[in-house]
Amino acid sequence: MIFIDTHSHLYAKEFAADIEDAVLRAEAVSVKKILLPDIDSKDRPNMMELHKKYPEICLPMIGLHPTSVKEDYKNELAEIVKSISTHKFYGIGETGIDLYWDKTFLKEQIESFEFQIELALKHNLPIVIHARKSLNEIFAILKNHISKGLTGVFHCFPGTIQEAQKVVDMGFYLGIGGVVTYKNSTMADVVRHFSLEHILLETDSPYLTPVPHRGKRNESSFIPLIAEFIANLKNTDTDKVAEVTSANAVKLFHL
Repeated sequence: MIFIDTHSHLYAKEFAADIEDAVLRAEAVSVKKILLPDIDSKDRPNMMELHKKYPEICLPMIGLHPTSVKEDYKNELAEIVKSISTHKFYGIGETGIDLYWDKTFLKEQIESFEFQIELALKHNLPIVIHARKSLNEIFAILKNHISKGLTGVFHCFPGTIQEAQKVVDMGFYLGIGGVVTYKNSTMADVVRHFSLEHILLETDSPYLTPVPHRGKRNESSFIPLIAEFIANLKNTDTDKVAEVTSANAVKLFHL
């Protein structure tokens, strides 16, 4: 049984004191690959250092997070273009639109998102989408690019069954993490409704820790807990969840 955590900020400061132990704990429960979403140029060196230390396990992506889109976003995008020409990355992201915290830079967020979509298409890489209070805006942008062969995942999918159907119809995956284990989470309904062929497992660690560890720091070793919860929702076993979701990750990220 092999698990893949398709979204973990394992290079974050929250892991500074025990990063080696966190990787070992993940390996001990059969999490064999951990995909690292990028944030911006300030966090990227830590991400690349982690990849250098664990090149077979910790696999980097590159992108500009929507909440990092500020006045200097064009410089940030230029850094991405420069880096992608000299390093191997497994995806573009995380990118997208975030209207939860601040709408000040909405225009720039849209421009940054579209730029990164084109980058994903140019380099034949999947795109990892952050969508917070912004699904309609993101759907409107994506419809102009799906016919070009764009693929990817909606990280921590935040929507309804009907919105998830739009994601699936576009050929994108649903990123499912610890939120599915929360009481009254709509993600449980989404997971029940869609087959495992449309789902990727993720933690978004150190955030969104699954039950029974909610309130503590999240980490990749909790992926089996998410898989077990999904297995119960779908009346199958954890091995099957691991098998199908890992195959999905291998296919999407060319692992």
